[in-house]
Amino acid sequence: MPIYTKTGDTGMTSLFGGKRVLKCEELVDVYGSLDELNSWVGLIASQIKTKDIQRFLFSIQEDLFTIGSNLAGAKTEIKQLSGRVAEMEKRIDTMENKAGKLRNFILPGGSQLASFVHIARSICRRVERQTVALKQKEDVDSKILIYLNRLSDFLFMVARLINHEEHIEEVVWSGIDRVGKKK
Repeated sequence: MPIYTKTGDTGMTSLFGGKRVLKCEELVDVYGSLDELNSWVGLIASQIKTKDIQRFLFSIQEDLFTIGSNLAGAKTEIKQLSGRVAEMEKRIDTMENKAGKLRNFILPGGSQLASFVHIARSICRRVERQTVALKQKEDVDSKILIYLNRLSDFLFMVARLINHEEHIEEVVWSGIDRVGKKK
């Protein structure tokens, strides 16, 4: 398959099945953001030292491709997303036990790798918002939204765990505490 086809030179792209749409359509926006998220997850996987998390990140990359192809109209099977959500929840709990429970909001950052994970987390939140908007017009399986919501939580905890393991203190946001009172 050639890298360039010249069929997108006029601002159109093909969905699964050959349907042509404008590149600025909501659906194309969603899977463009999924691609961006997948690239960041790949960067993180290439840098993370914990092999178990690295392997899990590779699984997430597979899932993100599956989600994108499903949204584009392919009949890809997504029931495995529910199992992956359950696995993310277990991993979140384990990481929270290691890094400690939060009592305040924290600023994204810390080590360079943790900062990369926070970028991926915020992109994941954008993908989730875009997918919610798409769901108002198109049929989107709720498993996809659940997956994206949990993935951002998982990435948040990966960033926290990285900082914890590198002995980098989290910076607490000084504005409002968890119950919404001004400090």
